Amino acid sequence: MAKRPQAEADIAETEAAEAASVDDVAEAPEHELTPEEARIAELERERDEYLDLAQRTRAEFENFRKRSARESADAERRGRAHVAKELAPAIDSLERALQAAGVDLAPTGAAGTSDPMSREVSAHEALAAGVALVHSDIVSALRSAGVESFDPAGERFDPSLHEALSARPAVDGEEAGVVAETLQRGYSLGDVLIRPARVVVTS
Repeated sequence: MAKRPQAEADIAETEAAEAASVDDVAEAPEHELTPEEARIAELERERDEYLDLAQRTRAEFENFRKRSARESADAERRGRAHVAKELAPAIDSLERALQAAGVDLAPTGAAGTSDPMSREVSAHEALAAGVALVHSDIVSALRSAGVESFDPAGERFDPSLHEALSARPAVDGEEAGVVAETLQRGYSLGDVLIRPARVVVTS
């Protein structure tokens, strides 16, 4: 019976020793870096900071470049649309003058005729031919800038593209809501409407 307390004392002593050992390990100081290791760690930290800064700067510059290109393209498109909008009334006036002079505005010829310009012409014909050439040059310049005119005669009336100036009853089997006559052509730049076509619509 006397040995049991001794065994319990041995166990308690062993547990105390193990606990002390654990405490010693917990209290042991971390490995201190040598000056060379500390310098390397510092350089690596600085490298990572500069790399992060460079990556963020590159991303910001790329976003700036894309935004600038987009804004430049938008400004150019607005400029072309503005010029076309200012020129449209002048083109309308030229077309009315040519129609009054009996000149065909078909694209096959500037004056709507295949006769050579070297033949003798009257002053009236020469003036009409000159006006037709001016009209053709302006239209060509606008077309090269991406501006197109459109004549919706015969198409369904579309309020997003056409402006109805008047209406007339449908005749000879015509449908209601169709463009019967184009009074002024419309102009567009890609998908941007510069001026709606001014039309007469059947009712």
